Amino acid sequence: MGLEEDMFLNEMSELILNEMPKADYSSIFNDFVESEFFLVDGDSLLVTCICEKSLKKGQELHFFYLVERYLVDFTSKGGQFAIVFFKDAEYAYFNFPELLSVRTALILHLQHNSTIDVRTQFSGCLSQEWKNFLEENYPYFLIVADEGLNHLQTHLFNFLIIQSWAMKVNAVLFSGQASDILRLYAYFMPSKYSNQMFFKKNKKKIENAYKALTEQLKECRVSAFKPLFGNLRWNNMMEEAYETISLLKQLWPEGSDIRRVLCVASCSMSLRMYHHFLENRKKTTSDQKTNIQQVENSCSSLQVMEDLCKLHCLSVVFLLHLPLSQRACTRVIISHWIKDIQTFLNMKKCCEYFILNNINMFEFWNLNLIHLCDLNDELLLKNIAFYYENENVQGLHLTLGNTIMKDYEYLWNAVSKLVREFDVGKPFPLRTTKLNFLKKNPLPIKDTSKEKMPNLGFIPVSSEIVDIFAGDILKDLPFLKRDDPIITSLVKHKAFDELVHWHSHRPLSDDYDRTKCQFDERCRDPYYLRSVQKYHVFQRFYGSSLESVSSKIIVTQDVKPKKNFEPKSKKANETKAEIIARENKKRLFVKEEQKEENKWNVLSYSIEEEMKENLNCGIQNLEDFLKSCKSNSVKYRVEMAGLTACLKAWKEHCRSQGKGETTKDLSIAVQMMKRIHSLLEKYPELLQEQDRQLIARCLKYLGFDELADSLYPTEVAEDGIKEKKKKKYSIGIGPVRFQLQYMGHYLIRNERKDPDPRVHDFIPDTWQRELLDVVDNNESAVIVAPTSSGKTYASYYCMEKVLKESNEGVVVYVAPTKALVNQVAATVQNRYTKNMPNGECLCGVFTRDYRHDALNCQVLITVPACLEILLLAPHRQRWVKRIRYVIFDEVHCLGGEIGAEIWEHVLVMVRCPFLALSATISNPEHLTEWLQSVKRYWKHTDSIIEKNTASKRNVGNRANFHKDYFQMKQSYKVRLVLYGERYNDLEKHICSIKHDDIYFDHFHPCAALTTDHIERYGFPSDLVLSPRETIQLYDTMFEFWEGWPRAQELCPENFIHFKNKIVIKKMDARKYEESLKAELTNWIKNGNIEEAKMVLRNLSPNPVSSSENMIKMFPLLVEKLRKMEKLPALFFLFKLGTVEESAREVSAFLKMKQERERPPKADKEAHDMANKLRKVKKSIEKQKIIDEKSQKKPRKMDKSLIYEAEHNNLLKNLEKNLEIPQEFSYADRKAVDTEILQMVFDRVKFTRNGADLKALAERGIGYHHRCLSFKEKQLVEILFRRGFIRVVTATGTLALGINMPCKSVVFAQNSVYLDALNYRQMSGRAGRRGQDLLGDVYFFDIPLPKIEKLIKSNVPELRGQFPFNITLVLRLMLLASKGDDPEDAKAKFLVKEGYLDQEGNPMGFAGLAAHLHYHEPSNLVFVSFLVSGLFHNLCQPTQEGSKCFSQDVMEKLVLVLANLFGRRYLPAKFQDTTVKFYQSKVFLEDLPEEFKAALHEYNMQVTKDFASFLQIVSKLADMKQEYQLPLSKINFTGEECEDSQLVSHLMSCKEGRVAISPFVCLSGNSDSDLLRPGTPNHVILHTIGINHSQAPLLWPERLDKQGRKMPLNAYALDFYKHGSLIGLVQDNRMNEGDAYVLLKDFSLTIQSISVSLRELCENEEDNVVLAFEQLSKTFNEKLKKV
Repeated sequence: MGLEEDMFLNEMSELILNEMPKADYSSIFNDFVESEFFLVDGDSLLVTCICEKSLKKGQELHFFYLVERYLVDFTSKGGQFAIVFFKDAEYAYFNFPELLSVRTALILHLQHNSTIDVRTQFSGCLSQEWKNFLEENYPYFLIVADEGLNHLQTHLFNFLIIQSWAMKVNAVLFSGQASDILRLYAYFMPSKYSNQMFFKKNKKKIENAYKALTEQLKECRVSAFKPLFGNLRWNNMMEEAYETISLLKQLWPEGSDIRRVLCVASCSMSLRMYHHFLENRKKTTSDQKTNIQQVENSCSSLQVMEDLCKLHCLSVVFLLHLPLSQRACTRVIISHWIKDIQTFLNMKKCCEYFILNNINMFEFWNLNLIHLCDLNDELLLKNIAFYYENENVQGLHLTLGNTIMKDYEYLWNAVSKLVREFDVGKPFPLRTTKLNFLKKNPLPIKDTSKEKMPNLGFIPVSSEIVDIFAGDILKDLPFLKRDDPIITSLVKHKAFDELVHWHSHRPLSDDYDRTKCQFDERCRDPYYLRSVQKYHVFQRFYGSSLESVSSKIIVTQDVKPKKNFEPKSKKANETKAEIIARENKKRLFVKEEQKEENKWNVLSYSIEEEMKENLNCGIQNLEDFLKSCKSNSVKYRVEMAGLTACLKAWKEHCRSQGKGETTKDLSIAVQMMKRIHSLLEKYPELLQEQDRQLIARCLKYLGFDELADSLYPTEVAEDGIKEKKKKKYSIGIGPVRFQLQYMGHYLIRNERKDPDPRVHDFIPDTWQRELLDVVDNNESAVIVAPTSSGKTYASYYCMEKVLKESNEGVVVYVAPTKALVNQVAATVQNRYTKNMPNGECLCGVFTRDYRHDALNCQVLITVPACLEILLLAPHRQRWVKRIRYVIFDEVHCLGGEIGAEIWEHVLVMVRCPFLALSATISNPEHLTEWLQSVKRYWKHTDSIIEKNTASKRNVGNRANFHKDYFQMKQSYKVRLVLYGERYNDLEKHICSIKHDDIYFDHFHPCAALTTDHIERYGFPSDLVLSPRETIQLYDTMFEFWEGWPRAQELCPENFIHFKNKIVIKKMDARKYEESLKAELTNWIKNGNIEEAKMVLRNLSPNPVSSSENMIKMFPLLVEKLRKMEKLPALFFLFKLGTVEESAREVSAFLKMKQERERPPKADKEAHDMANKLRKVKKSIEKQKIIDEKSQKKPRKMDKSLIYEAEHNNLLKNLEKNLEIPQEFSYADRKAVDTEILQMVFDRVKFTRNGADLKALAERGIGYHHRCLSFKEKQLVEILFRRGFIRVVTATGTLALGINMPCKSVVFAQNSVYLDALNYRQMSGRAGRRGQDLLGDVYFFDIPLPKIEKLIKSNVPELRGQFPFNITLVLRLMLLASKGDDPEDAKAKFLVKEGYLDQEGNPMGFAGLAAHLHYHEPSNLVFVSFLVSGLFHNLCQPTQEGSKCFSQDVMEKLVLVLANLFGRRYLPAKFQDTTVKFYQSKVFLEDLPEEFKAALHEYNMQVTKDFASFLQIVSKLADMKQEYQLPLSKINFTGEECEDSQLVSHLMSCKEGRVAISPFVCLSGNSDSDLLRPGTPNHVILHTIGINHSQAPLLWPERLDKQGRKMPLNAYALDFYKHGSLIGLVQDNRMNEGDAYVLLKDFSLTIQSISVSLRELCENEEDNVVLAFEQLSKTFNEKLKKV
């Protein structure tokens, strides 16, 4: 390879290294299991598994187990993927001959024994076929290794990464992957524009370097083969292998299995090759006339190799006959093979490779390929060799057993028949030569029996709770005796002296008390009260921006138990009061009607005039009036006036058309039909004879004669409109087609007419009434309905009900995000007011950042984690009993990535009725059933408690009856309420770029489907067509099947539900759509599949994919949407950086445009005015001083007035000069008045992004993501909802329920988070109910296959995953023992570590550990450091008696805390970087020595406990499954071999192999390996359902799968040292927003620790407490500065 190529390869490596630390460490399967199609590089997979620490060389079955465990993790999570093996990649293994055959076997195994898609047809990653494959299948990412077995293979991987990026495929690293129940976390390296450009610019160089690299690899092959096979070429070897198998086929025509075939073929072929090799050696040496004897010595004789082959045959027979249970007990031989036989072993491996490569040629031979995964077992071979050369020689003679002997003879005889050139000897004896194959080793056998595990058994715990919940499992497991030394040693270790003052038993304040309280309820300070008032005023304002509902005053009503009475007949026995009330209502109604009539009389003239001049504007005003009007008779008059105006306009329009013009402006006809729809549907009872006549005339003019006749049959004479005239006015298409195609979104929705007395603002639909019934009956419900369909109404009704019942009851509203909490809180405060008793309030909020009025309110709005804190807090249980209803919004987060387990805990722990709302769940029945089972459990528990309390209550305590009365009447029923109709239609468009401009293609939803998909799954339930798309579908079907028998019947004009209807409703159109879908499905089922394919193909657009920089094109897209009047719009991008960057790009685009068109002198004028203004200001100040001195002369006052006037005039002109003209801004200035705007801007004056957001907002642009503070988010939300901001770029945070409806939604970036679920949540924002009847969804820079997938995929199912951890157990035990209501609230590691005593009561620092529950296991490690006195040794003040600590101590403290609570890993490979860092150190140093030692001790202690625990519970494993390969399900069970003494001797190590997988035992691992740091999960038995990650261990080093150390990012310590976010962005390669959130989190943790320590310690002067307080303060100050 040339120097140039070499340098270029290094340049590529540097580029990739540089991207590594910026990689996102996130879940590569999105939250909801509907996976993207992705690729796995087969060679990366192989290298990663081969490097696994627990795997010994030559243990093939163990290797295959690792591969399958890895792949099954994908398939169980719903992964859809293909594995790719490139042909060129094979060259990298010729230096590792043992891996050559393994690679080939792996490919064959996956192809034959699994359903996985394996691709081997591509030569290399730069080939054209590979490029085509990527373009066709568009995988979302490729999983690849970042380091190979040698530098050449690493370069191959680098090429693959670079090429993938160039093709817009993202790279995911094998290194550092971690997996849990639902997700797989990995480093995700996105394909960026800069990386695509790198490939483009260097294409030639890349191709040359790749060529040079493959040449070099091919040379490796030659140099590896030459010494083994001499002058035999590659092709000769392939032929040789082919011939060997052919001979074997003749020998065994009936077929065989792969193990026997490979064993016999490889032995015979390698013996022949070795014979050939020795002949060659003789020749070359005899030419040089040297002694032949020397040749014999340097290479072992042929006879020795025959012996080795015999041993190999015997080992294969063992594989054939021994079940895995026996093989897992094999002795472990540590000795290595001697050097002399290495040549032959390599030769044999190569022969195996050639034979496996030829296997596919013999397809007609009955060859069983099941055991490709178990061809060799080197440890077994060494065991047999060791026996024959050591024990057998020393006189130990063991029988082989009959079956084994026969099978071995059968194999060896086959070998001797295949080797024709020479005699290979008889099968017995096995050893004819004396050479030892294994090196001498003082301890050849690893003794696993010595590594004794401690005495096994659980520590007995006498706790009622433990008995109830775990009794049935525990009864079968061993327990230690009370006098066991382990138990006697549990009696309190004495704490070290410093902790004498510490009250570790003292109950700590809980997370609720710690959370920053916004307002102190008791304070009387006027400044403070003013701020409370200000807060409430703003909340109401924020609430009013969310919905236009007037506030309601709520009065508590005494709830009387209802008697079952018959309804009174209405008039018969009305009381006097009721009659008066009715009469009054009537009078009021008449008065209102009169008012509206007068209003219309005043306005009608101006509106009618306007309609004459400009129909559209006039109609707009007419509709605005209709919206505000309540009287039907007035509305009817208005509609008639509109209809008359439309008819006039239509006639004029048709007359004014010239002869040649054929196209008419159909918008007038649409307006006319809209009015007709309204009149006929809403006011049929008011229609007079002449009105019907007018409507009939209108229909006639449009050319709808039949409809006109059906409405108002006319005589023949009336038919005055002549044919010619008719043609002039008619629109030329049938009435049905016209309504579907041009009026689709105006079609009338089916709404109920009968009001419901419970709802005053609107008439609820049937399903909404069902919700109200649920709440009235105190039932629970799961509610699934589309975004903006009005499902939240039920939750407000529920709140109102509880507020009216009493002042005690509480409703908890659980929202998934803080943004949503703020929004709901504002809505509630705006909706309701109620006079509360002193100290109580109506609405409270509790999130991790702040809280107010949380426990003294009636409506608490919170996030799941905070509700969990309250439910688990021991002394909050009285409050918990007050909860009457819990409302879970966006309940599909139950399947989410972050905090899913908390949703699950909370849903299970809630005892009162609940409402669970969501727009997107695909298996609501399943969820409802699960929740119903939870309710059944509570019903049972409550009845037991009820019995106990009833007996006490009867003693005479009646006072508490009211409270318990509520508790009793709850219903345990869970209903499911489903509703599927969206109010407005959504239409989809694809954006493509041609000639630097953006074009839109309408995307028909059916284009996303394939005939396959329809045949298998039918049409997706939520794939809905707009009426115009339905017509398009019919036309396409008609076009592509000429003889379609049902064409006439399904023609829109003839369709049964449309026949003779003047008004077509939305439901009719839906029926038509269903009929067409059913018809298309029938085509596919009845053999017209080709026609169906043509239809679907024809509906699909042909967008042009572009290699432009999409961020640069983004402003053009926004501008184009503005021109099409499609704003306000939300633009969804998924990376924080891009969200901000795109918003700024749009703003910069508008600025440039403005600067180009700004008058040349404007800047100079502004400059001059500013100077004048400064001078005038000075003059005013001077004048003030003069006026104050001379108080007498009034004439001088005039001067100051003149200055004042001049000042104001200048200021006005300057503002006018600098203000942004309307055409260079997207802001709608009329939407918000200046005062409100100023108020919103003032709130973000001092926030991190405040200035940036304000500048963007002035141009009508905003961005929204999780790293903004809540004030910043509110600014964007309020101004967007008010219509001031009209362009917002956002991440997925907006998808969760935030009320920000808009006209259009644009997806402008592909991401793993853009899945079926988020797509539905996000696109649901398009189309504002009451404003837009149609919503538009645009796809910009999203590949077509992905769009199709989003549209047709079902929303993934929710899966339960109650993730249990030790801190949760501790919190539950704290609750049980210290609950403030013991009647109501009735873990082994914890006992041993001193957190619980043997009665199950928490002790020691249990409270502190439970407090930091966000950070398990670091919380437990922290407590162990504290108890062992390490913090007291570290925190020594600068001088005796001082309260200050040196910078050095502080930095050391941050180092310790960063190692515990700031763990963020970097990819291992990044350590190779040569980049210079400027401010940060980047890589976090290890813990200080004494801490490191203490951590090691802690880890060893926990590991021992955990290993013992695993050994005890291993009895619960399902061993049948454990002996199966996880993916291919190949079984390794069977009868144990009893009749062979040799087998019993070799497989004698049964001790210490209980808790680990039998496959892993094959490499000589035993239970004691569980004590090693970082034992991977696959070592443990997988059917006991316990992960190694559940043990609360904190290993100081984490190794990736290839055994490399992964460094920690030192962001927390670096920030503490330099205080710069920019430093973290530059050096630590973090995103600024992410870094800020992580630092905030870190700061909260320090604060939490500091408060806990202060509460636990009595000594005011304790150094540790003071040090933490100092640290908390300084860290917070630094954070505030940024």
